[in-house]
Amino acid sequence: MLPFLLLSLSLLSWSDGRPRTSTAIARTSSTSPAQQKSVSTTDSPSWTLVWGDEFNGADGSIPDSANWIMETGGTGWGNHELEYYTNRVQNVQQKEGKLVITARHEGYSDDKGVLFGYTSARLKTLHKFEQAYGRFEARIQIPRGQGIWPAFWMLGNDIDAKGWPTCGEIDIMENIGKEPALVHGTIHGQGYSGDKGIGSPFALPDQKHFADGFHIYAVEWEPQVIRFYVDDHLYATRTPGDLPSGAKWVYDHPFFLLLNVAVGGDWPGSPDATTKFPQTMLVDYVRVYKRVGH
Repeated sequence: MLPFLLLSLSLLSWSDGRPRTSTAIARTSSTSPAQQKSVSTTDSPSWTLVWGDEFNGADGSIPDSANWIMETGGTGWGNHELEYYTNRVQNVQQKEGKLVITARHEGYSDDKGVLFGYTSARLKTLHKFEQAYGRFEARIQIPRGQGIWPAFWMLGNDIDAKGWPTCGEIDIMENIGKEPALVHGTIHGQGYSGDKGIGSPFALPDQKHFADGFHIYAVEWEPQVIRFYVDDHLYATRTPGDLPSGAKWVYDHPFFLLLNVAVGGDWPGSPDATTKFPQTMLVDYVRVYKRVGH
């Protein structure tokens, strides 16, 4: 998912390796039973939980402001998106232990009187939680439909000073509605951004649809490697050797997290007569780990 004045994503430099991995998670003594409601899958050595949000607030409440900023606006976000992101409970709330982001087809006017045809929500942890290296994961049931674009992703915390793509971007999970059986994991930096982003798709077996259930989307990020996972499948590994000649590996400083559902844009295209609204993305949890002993 590209921030602000960014270019569209496309499907370049894909690879299809999908080895399976074993399970090994070590949780800190402060982990609550709610934080253990789902099991993660990683390689050993073990990880320790250092931050997370289980979205266990009261039904109808907004996400915890200690963790999240709700971005607002309808600038197109560099991708010619069609939605206006709001901070209304109609678009973002906690319900039954989950974060619910809802994309709606409705008339909505901004403070300048510009009318938009869609609304949705976009959350980020900038200046609230940022970390370099670790395992970053979320258990999500994505929405569906032509023109719907859910994402769980990360940006470098120096974006205000250096801009995009110099700050770096890690797309842990993106889906476009016209590809219901595929999700994508991608990295962006100077010289390999926008339609030159380096990424891989992951497909469910038998063309099953990701929107039909929850899946765990994760990256394991270490100083010279980023590994992409869906559930217990390691499907892509990125290292400095994957970059184009002269490009810089920018994954050496803290990043923050983002969750959003876009409507329309250069990559997914616009909704059509087949797209049903409202569409919701359900997030069971977001958790961040560090290597034990690090």
